[in-house]
Amino acid sequence: MNIDLIVLLGKSGDGKSSVGNTILKQQVFKSKASPESVTAECVSGDRKVHGKKISVIDPPGLFDTSLDEESIKFEIIRSVIESCPGPDMFTIVLKVERYMGQEMEVVDKIVEYCGEDTFDHSVVLLTHGEQLEGQTIEEFVKMSPKLQELVDKCGGHCHVIDSKYWKKRQMGYRSNRVQVKNLLETIEQKLKDNQNSCYTNELLQIVEEEMKNIN
Repeated sequence: MNIDLIVLLGKSGDGKSSVGNTILKQQVFKSKASPESVTAECVSGDRKVHGKKISVIDPPGLFDTSLDEESIKFEIIRSVIESCPGPDMFTIVLKVERYMGQEMEVVDKIVEYCGEDTFDHSVVLLTHGEQLEGQTIEEFVKMSPKLQELVDKCGGHCHVIDSKYWKKRQMGYRSNRVQVKNLLETIEQKLKDNQNSCYTNELLQIVEEEMKNIN
């Protein structure tokens, strides 16, 4: 494969657009502190990162404050359809905080929109890594059985970045450069485990039908 195509999934306000900018090392996606959601439709960008071309698609966040649920569903499904033949990997973006309520609903919505098999093509990425305060991401995940269950569904893969505090450091755990490299290596390994198969199969036809119904 010449390009890794990554679709970001997550709740509005958890730093999804910042994740896209951090992965691509450039400001492609709108990201700012705001009481309203910033991403209202699918946005994509690509760049060569660590020697490989990476394409990132950022659909609107789940529970977006400026869109109704049908519009959010439409845009997320569109992001899957337009990434033909299908995304290589979904990155489920969550914030380092208590995993409860709406965070759990994020997973339910992903299953509703894209199917249970989505997790076979997913990794979990937590934002605001500075809030770990000395813990590793593995230690943090173990504190929540439900979060651990999600990570296990995604093959045990979980990563962390901090778009504010970990920008400049080049080495070590608190370096976005290191963390993004680790994330991309996990994606490559999952693609090998999946025999380089992207998210296609009958589920893609299902979401295409869903999109027609929404229209």
